[in-house]
Amino acid sequence: MLSKKTQYAFKALTFMAERKKEGPILIAEIASKKKIPLKFLENILLELKKAGLLDSKKGKGGGYFFNIEPNKIPLAKVMRLIEGPIALLPCVSLNFYEKCHDCNEKKCGLNKVMIEVRDNTLKILENKTVADLTTL
Repeated sequence: MLSKKTQYAFKALTFMAERKKEGPILIAEIASKKKIPLKFLENILLELKKAGLLDSKKGKGGGYFFNIEPNKIPLAKVMRLIEGPIALLPCVSLNFYEKCHDCNEKKCGLNKVMIEVRDNTLKILENKTVADLTTL
């Protein structure tokens, strides 16, 4: 299940992508229109900025804007930045792998099924972008 933080990140990015041609967007506008707590949104956008997906401009006409085109930002990248692992079990994670303490992965049926779930989920999330979330 997606955390509220990840849901808010996708809502904010979708809002920004739909208004991309308008220039930088104020955090307060995003928070108000998408009903996201302002302080929470500030942290989310800062994380996305640190990762290089967004940038910001201070002063008049300032706000946040895309540093990378929305159609070049895979949903999987955003999820990993905000959420962490996409896999449902640590023993099947590609980027956050941890061995389970109480099982043998080679003989574990759950491991095999979760690898299939991971692969199919990634197939979608790596091929869909922020631009795909827009309704325009």
